[in-house]
Amino acid sequence: MTSRTTHLALRGTAAFCALANAVIHLSLVPSHLTEMPYIGILFLVGSVVMLSVAAGLVLQRQPLGVWLIGAATSIVTVIGFLLSRTVGLPDYREAGWEPPYGVLSLVVEGIFVLTFLAWLKEGGAERVADLRPRGAPHMKAPSARLP
Repeated sequence: MTSRTTHLALRGTAAFCALANAVIHLSLVPSHLTEMPYIGILFLVGSVVMLSVAAGLVLQRQPLGVWLIGAATSIVTVIGFLLSRTVGLPDYREAGWEPPYGVLSLVVEGIFVLTFLAWLKEGGAERVADLRPRGAPHMKAPSARLP
């Protein structure tokens, strides 16, 4: 695959994962708003963020910020999931993995993060140079020299 094709495939995969993440959590909002309102609100906010991430990955020309927001949201969601099943969250602790939602959520969040890392490895972050204002000097990172 060409670099452009690879980048498009990675962005498409991540957009699908962000959309799946939002759908999973949106389906759980009503029950969690009843059971523990702050968890339902967090699910709603996370879903809106991930819907925005999915749209940004598809629509933005330079999506580094979108990738960072999506990866951070995915990581925080996984941490929240794990905490809610181990030490618990304030006034909230889940006993199980909530099949199929818990496992599906972890899968799409994990794939999103892995896809982001693959995008970085494929030079996605290097495209940030295109964001420099016209005429701005290209700054090269200092090389580490050992004495």
